Order: sequence, then structure tokens, then C-alpha cells
Amino acid sequence: MTTLLKARRGRHKVFIGMAPGVGKTYRMLQEGQQLHSEGLDVVIGLLETHGRQETRQQAQGLELVAPRQLDYNGVVLSEVDIEAILQRQPQLVLIDELAHTNAPGSEHEKRYQDVELLLAAGLDVYSTVNIQHLESLNDLVARITGVIVRERIPDRLLEEADEVVVVDVTPETLEERLREGRIYALDKVPQALTNFFRRHHLVALRELALRSVADSIEEQAAGTRTGAISVRERVLVCLSTHPQSIRLLRRAARLSGAMDARLYVLFVADPQRFLTKAEVLQLETCDRLCGMFEGAFLRVESTDVVGAIVKVATEQRVTQVVIGESPTSRRLWWWQRPLTDRLLQRLRGQGIDLHIISFPGDHPDSELDD
Repeated sequence: MTTLLKARRGRHKVFIGMAPGVGKTYRMLQEGQQLHSEGLDVVIGLLETHGRQETRQQAQGLELVAPRQLDYNGVVLSEVDIEAILQRQPQLVLIDELAHTNAPGSEHEKRYQDVELLLAAGLDVYSTVNIQHLESLNDLVARITGVIVRERIPDRLLEEADEVVVVDVTPETLEERLREGRIYALDKVPQALTNFFRRHHLVALRELALRSVADSIEEQAAGTRTGAISVRERVLVCLSTHPQSIRLLRRAARLSGAMDARLYVLFVADPQRFLTKAEVLQLETCDRLCGMFEGAFLRVESTDVVGAIVKVATEQRVTQVVIGESPTSRRLWWWQRPLTDRLLQRLRGQGIDLHIISFPGDHPDSELDD
């Protein structure tokens, strides 16, 4: 196979949606048409219309690089012709259904691998995918819809993409399109409405799509500049060896759940002090409990506790910090009262709220079930 490599890597733009029929392919073609009208050399590398008339019409006027025709058990399948595209050398290639599994006999097993080769050759690519095809969301999508998605793509494709566009419609609009036969043939509509396209499925998948892209964008922003603003709430609870730490963790987990936020659990260990067996067991209990709450347990060694809290809060882009106070001694579990002042001073101007939790007593609490 002839591969024409260029100096730069091509740019990748991904159009993602919550389900089939939201308009990903139409939007991709629409933008391709606009760029074509501005003089850019745009071709279609692979288009899946699924019989949708509007999609076919939107593709008119754009050059189609004829796909490869592969015979599989007597069925002729169309796949991306990488060789022809590389020979053609367009400025932009439009390729539908990124998660598609190629027919046996293709150079690559997955279509996203075809796209990666084109990008490495310096060609810009626009592609489409549904949120349920992300590898990390496979189990969650199965729990939501009862459907195990077989065709999946690595999360890194979204993370490495130069631009990700959420093509969004309301579940009501999608249902209307489905009933009108604009997504599947009318004879398939009743089955779709009682399976994947149930209203509560669509609501959950829509939220999943919007959140996943927001998280991806946030991670990219954090990696390219300092002071990146978090678009999602993050709760950091600071634990000590105090007997009430487990209660404090549970309180923070409730706050995290109410805010639909990520949970981080921090223990700052004094490198000059050895923990007792009881303290070690308590921290292990907190670690297990943190796992039950799907949080991240962080252990940091430092003699500067306030500095360690601020450092972790900044690195993890935390929005809420939770610490505990014992009313019997009117002091924080780890340090005297000035810690709150120092922590507030260090967090000022960073958009981080500080929660100081008081409990009625200092009774030991080492059981998982409160």
C-alpha cells in the first residue's frame, strides 16, 4: 500500500450524538458543503445514509471516493478505500460511523484505524460516532439500555480529537423523527420505541453525551493552560485518623451525590509519624468505602498539611473542600483553629467552597454501615 506522508498530522473533528438519528451525518455533510463552497477540496470517504433521503440530498455535489467492495459470505460490503484517498490527496475527508467494524479482508479491523492512518498522512478528517460506542461507557450504557454495544472505540480518539461537536436534539424530537420513519423503516419503529429508544434511555444517553464531551474538553483545557476552570463539580474531603473520619467521608459522599460531582478523598500523612494499627485499619476502611462511592483515594506525605490540601485541590480542579471539626474541643481534628483561616486564605479567589462539618460527639465509628 502506498502511504503519502506529510509533515503535519491532519486535524480530526468528531460529530457525536446520543443515538442514531440526531443528525450527526447531516451536520458533518452540511459543514463539508460549506467548506467546499469556500474552495476547500472536500471528498466523502464513506457515507452511511441508512436510506435517509435528507442525508442523501445533503451529500449532493460532494465528490465520493468510491469505496472498496469486499465479498463476505456472498454479501458485498463497502469499506473505506484508503489507497484511493491517499492517491487523491484531498484537503478534507468525510467518514461516517467511526466505530464500524470493517469486513474481513480489510487492511484494518476497525474504521477508526483507517481514520488514524489518514490523519497520520496529513489529511484532515471529519467523522461521526454515537456516545454508546465509547469503550469506557460500555458497561454503563448496558445498564441504562440493556443493550451490549459490540462496536466500540478507544476513549483516546475523543481525547485526541482537535474538535468535538455534540449534535443534540431533545428526546421528544428524536421520538418524532423515529415515528415519521426518518431514522428507521416504519416497520421497525415499534420495536425501537420499546427497546433502545425508550424515553428514559434517551434522557440518560443525552446527559451522558453532553457530560462526556464537557469532561473531555475540560481535560484538554487543563493540559494546555494553568488556572483551567472546572465545568463539573468536584468534592475533596480531607480525612485524618480521628474516629469520626468515616462519618465525614459519608457526609462528603452525600454532598457529592447531591451535586452529581466527582469525589476525591485525601489523607495527608506526616512522614515523621508512624500510624498505629488501629489508625491503619481505619484508613483501609475509608479506602474501601471510597471505592464503594466510586471516589478516588489519595494519600500524600507532607508536613505542610494546608499546602498539600491546596495543591491537590488545584491539581484536581476541586470546587468543594470538606473538612471536619470536633465541637467538644472546638478545634480541627488535625490542627488548631488557625487552619481554617490559613486554608480560606490560600483558597481565596480560586472559586473553591470550604465546608467545615461538625458532629455531636467524638464517638468511634469504624463500621461500614452507619
